[in-house]
Amino acid sequence: MERDSQLKLYGALADQLKEAHTRVRLLQVPEGVRMALSRKLLVVTAAAKHDLADASRRLDRLMKDLDEGRFPEGD
Repeated sequence: MERDSQLKLYGALADQLKEAHTRVRLLQVPEGVRMALSRKLLVVTAAAKHDLADASRRLDRLMKDLDEGRFPEGD
C-alpha cells in the first residue's frame, strides 16, 4: 500500500516537472537564463530519485520564483 502512495507522489511530481519545463521553454528570456532554469529543473529531477519531499520543495521554490519574475543570472 505504501508503494502505491509513493508512486502517486512520483507521478504528481513528474506532472509538475513537465509543466515547469513547458513554462521555462515558453519564457521570453535570454538563452543563458533559460539554460540556468533548465539546470535547476535537472537538479530537482535528480533530487527526486533520492528525496521526493526535498525535490517537491525545490520545485515549489522555483515555480514561486518564476511566478514572481525572479530569474537566475544567465551565463
